[in-house]
Amino acid sequence: METKLLRTPLYELYDQAGAKTVDFGGWELPVSFSGIKKEHHAVRNAAGLFDVSHMGELLVDGPDALNSLQALVTNDLSKLQDNQAQYNAMCTESGGTVDDLIVYRRNENAYLLVLNAANIQSDIEWIRAHVSGQVTLTDISNETALLAVQGPKALAVLQTLTDEPLSEIRPFRFEENVMFAAIPVLASRTGYTGEDGFELYVKAGDAAELWRAILAAGEPFGLLPCGLGARDTLRFEARLPLYGQELTKDISPIEAGIGFAVKTDKQAAFIGQQALKKQKEQGPSRKLVGIEMVDRGIPRTGYRVFYQGQDVGFVTSGTQSPTLGKNVGLVLAKADAAAIDTELEVEVRGKRLRARVVKTPFYKRTK
Repeated sequence: METKLLRTPLYELYDQAGAKTVDFGGWELPVSFSGIKKEHHAVRNAAGLFDVSHMGELLVDGPDALNSLQALVTNDLSKLQDNQAQYNAMCTESGGTVDDLIVYRRNENAYLLVLNAANIQSDIEWIRAHVSGQVTLTDISNETALLAVQGPKALAVLQTLTDEPLSEIRPFRFEENVMFAAIPVLASRTGYTGEDGFELYVKAGDAAELWRAILAAGEPFGLLPCGLGARDTLRFEARLPLYGQELTKDISPIEAGIGFAVKTDKQAAFIGQQALKKQKEQGPSRKLVGIEMVDRGIPRTGYRVFYQGQDVGFVTSGTQSPTLGKNVGLVLAKADAAAIDTELEVEVRGKRLRARVVKTPFYKRTK
């Protein structure tokens, strides 16, 4: 018997916008509307609108919320102010990644956690098993929709829909109850594309109206509805990790290059702290590096990588970069094969093709 795919509150609007849908972790989601490259370039040059309502939202409230979360996440939540967001990871004792997530501090005793779609239930079980004291967990994933407006013109598009001065919301800050086209929204200056933009958390019942309002407001600016395909190429160029590829229970945040979100010296002890501290001090045995193909071929997820004839790792993500027009990839490789300009070989359909290690991110926006 076929398992029924989950759908977001915007599913009924996909057809009108010409979406091609795929099974993504049990969700029926648009891979593209007008073409992955076209949508990718719209975000890099103008603006794109994404439905990311498959993401999970968990409220963590109570007088022991901060202490409980501090024992779970790798970053230091004590540094957060009200209305500030922080990138984080949750880890196992051995340092493997349970998930990467964003933590929003609403006040000292109230937090919003945004979880990866495929991990919602396992994350909540993990958190429930490890919190202590007076803490209440409320899963609001089903009643919450999430729209992302990304690109250099994202702010200009959204400003036409609200009187709130959006430029005053700094990166990784947010405001609640901002009215967009008379719809109350939690507006966060965050994103997953390497561009400026906002993520808008809204009641599921208001999502379709907000989607239509943003599409109409964005048309004069060149905004396009965008699918998962462009979301993946955009985040990949900016070297933003994808759980299940750059981060897994077998890949630590240090190995994946997000050590900036791991504060091993914070006062609060957290799960995986000792393993991650050792990796930071001694250097990890594996590193995530960028490669550019020298020979013709595209490095795809899972392809094995060789250095001086030895198997040294594998491709976590790879594609032809729409921005650069080059075949590039991210590789988890042994540390002694990770230096810039090192020549590697990628096994593509039984042939070993030459590549070289290059600096990442492949793309960085000019501010």
